[in-house]
Amino acid sequence: MRNYPSIGIQIPDILLPNETIDLSKWSVIACDQFTSQPEYWNEVRRVVNKSPSTLNLILPEVYLGKPEEQSLISCIRQTMRTYLEKKTITPIEGMVLIERISSAGTRHGLLISLDLKKYNFEKGSSSIIRATESTIIDRLPPRIRIRENAILELPHILVLIDDPEKSIIEPLWKIISHYPKIYDFDLMLGSGHLKGYLVNDVNIEKKMVEALEKFTEPAYFHNKYGLTKNEEILLFAVGDGNHSLATAKAVWEKKKASLPANHPLRYALVEIENIHDPGLSFEPIHRAIFGIKQNIIEALRNHYGENAHLNTCQSYQEMISKVKKSTSEKQIIGLTTSDYYGILSIDHPSFNLPVGTLQEFLDSFLTKGGAEGIDYIHGADSLLKISQKPDNFGFYLPAMDKNQLFKTVILDGALPRKTFSMGKAKDKRFYLECRKIQEI
Repeated sequence: MRNYPSIGIQIPDILLPNETIDLSKWSVIACDQFTSQPEYWNEVRRVVNKSPSTLNLILPEVYLGKPEEQSLISCIRQTMRTYLEKKTITPIEGMVLIERISSAGTRHGLLISLDLKKYNFEKGSSSIIRATESTIIDRLPPRIRIRENAILELPHILVLIDDPEKSIIEPLWKIISHYPKIYDFDLMLGSGHLKGYLVNDVNIEKKMVEALEKFTEPAYFHNKYGLTKNEEILLFAVGDGNHSLATAKAVWEKKKASLPANHPLRYALVEIENIHDPGLSFEPIHRAIFGIKQNIIEALRNHYGENAHLNTCQSYQEMISKVKKSTSEKQIIGLTTSDYYGILSIDHPSFNLPVGTLQEFLDSFLTKGGAEGIDYIHGADSLLKISQKPDNFGFYLPAMDKNQLFKTVILDGALPRKTFSMGKAKDKRFYLECRKIQEI
């Protein structure tokens, strides 16, 4: 392991499945995907069957609050121990250069460790590693229970850098023949293809660090974003896995007093990606509420008053088309149930993004007992399926412009929770590499 404290990164020791393991069964999607679709996870279990798999090392959040939650958590640590003892996973040192072919195209990333001392997920944070959206504190306890007793960590965290000149990750692909390929396989259930190359070259690391350090020079930073005030420097913006990184931070803060300063728990394994990668798309995260107890159309009118305008659509596809094509200064949100499709237009919104305007209403509606719960939905097809069920209501949101992310977070702070998704649900990072964070 090599540390570069000026920018908060570490070159990690990682663990990869040995050559006998079927990687298509080993690698499964992030735990916070398909949380309202148990049928997806049932299919994952069918595919994996009895093969070694990261499925046995994580808690898919579809099981949170379910009878099997505790038994699954109790099995995770023992399975980690078993995989280590049987050398199911074996160590290598270095960064991993990653190519992911997905429905959005081909994107590239680099696997490193980030120093949690340089990260803060709290509101108003000014750390160089920063959350891009608000953290839902209630979502942390189950993850904390797993991590604080875990031997291994498995990353699904994607962290963004703002590198329009493509000076950090992209140059590594020009000399790809220098690096050994360490995996190359199809991901399960139509999620594309994954390749990984080991980069373990101190000279390459130093050039990368120098380029990243340039981004933290105050004059360069303020000129880049056209800033006039003394805003704090943002180098790494957490794009996916905000709650997983927040969990890692919480566990480190809880345990650090009794641990060495450079203990593995101080770091978290992440994949960094350039926000300007053409294969990286920003998708909206829609909302669905369950067990509706009050008239939601009436509640929307009461909440937004004369600023709200509701119009009926003839189909789900028409509703989506109107949301996507809208160029109005009004904020446009799609509405859907089993027998209704419509558009909500809002004049003079109190938030910059439609997701913030909507979330304020939903929080109030749920607090007043208007519905039993809420879920955050990736993909228009999933939203349609879920909203067709009795007493459910779906909200279709437009995507945000990814090029505005860094400046928005610098100036306005973290976005409303679940504002955007880096790709569709099936494009999310799959678990593959591991890192040892505590002793057996």
